[in-house]
Amino acid sequence: MALNEFIAELDGVLQEATAAFAAAADNDALEEARVAFLGAKKGRLRAAQKGMGGVDADDRPQAGQRLNDVKRAIETAFEEAERRIATGAADAAASGPAFDRTLPGSEYRVGSLHPITQTIEELKDIMGRLGFTVADGPEIEDERHNFEALNIPREHPARDPLDNFYLSTAEKTADGLDLLMRSQTSTVQIRVMEHTPPPVRIISLGRVYRPDEADRTHYPMFHQMEGLMVDEGVTMADLKSVLRMFASSYLGSDVRVRFRPSFFPFTEPSVEADFEWNGEWIEFGGAGMVDPNVFTAVGYDPESVTGFAFGLGVERLCMRRHNLADIRDLFTNDVRFLRQF
Repeated sequence: MALNEFIAELDGVLQEATAAFAAAADNDALEEARVAFLGAKKGRLRAAQKGMGGVDADDRPQAGQRLNDVKRAIETAFEEAERRIATGAADAAASGPAFDRTLPGSEYRVGSLHPITQTIEELKDIMGRLGFTVADGPEIEDERHNFEALNIPREHPARDPLDNFYLSTAEKTADGLDLLMRSQTSTVQIRVMEHTPPPVRIISLGRVYRPDEADRTHYPMFHQMEGLMVDEGVTMADLKSVLRMFASSYLGSDVRVRFRPSFFPFTEPSVEADFEWNGEWIEFGGAGMVDPNVFTAVGYDPESVTGFAFGLGVERLCMRRHNLADIRDLFTNDVRFLRQF
């Protein structure tokens, strides 16, 4: 192919491409034209480029230069068409229907915090007034913080895989410990005591995970509030006083508190805490004096300090406050239900 024939073919492609881009009325038409002329496989420019193989070797530098010039010109025409279409769309949007100030305005519905979040914030406020600060910790925990430091030995049934959400066997800590979704917020107490010398007075609030079947009173993910106080001379009387003041503040009346003997590996003695409200005794959670083995695990001297710990279910408190019968209502995100709060 002679050089002049090759250049004439390129000029023809340029002329047709420029006309096609100028005629494109919208983005779809412009894209169709772009593929037709600049497509990497079947575009007109690509097809014309193959003609360079027939150009004399001495003329190929000039042919290549012209090919590059034509390609840049076609790309420039495409970009101008893009800007033209975009500007036209913006102008059309700006010149849309005129605002009619006589029409009634749209009503904005003001939202509110989820009832669980409301409960958590109120618990923080009440316990803050009792001198407790808020501590937080990870929801993915290792066996030491979830079990071992809490005096729960390897053979204890609480560590059974059927009662926990363990991660895959490939997921372990650098020390080779298994990882799991924490089953209690007591793990935060261990993490705080590992790095904080006594006295300690904290609460930890957050999600915990247990493979319970969802029903009116159980859910596989729920929230807990754990409390911990460690100092010299802390007794069960201090524990009962704190729980009584907390219950009175949250439930809005002079609620009585009673303890029933129980067992937890991380407290000794251990109790179940019940609150009397509206003439009915309600179980709200477990409590007790921190077991000396737990103090030893975090580096405290059990001969020098004592402490108490308690754990309450946030959903249980929320349900009791608002007279709710089914815990599942708190997690279905039904706006008709949530608007009540």
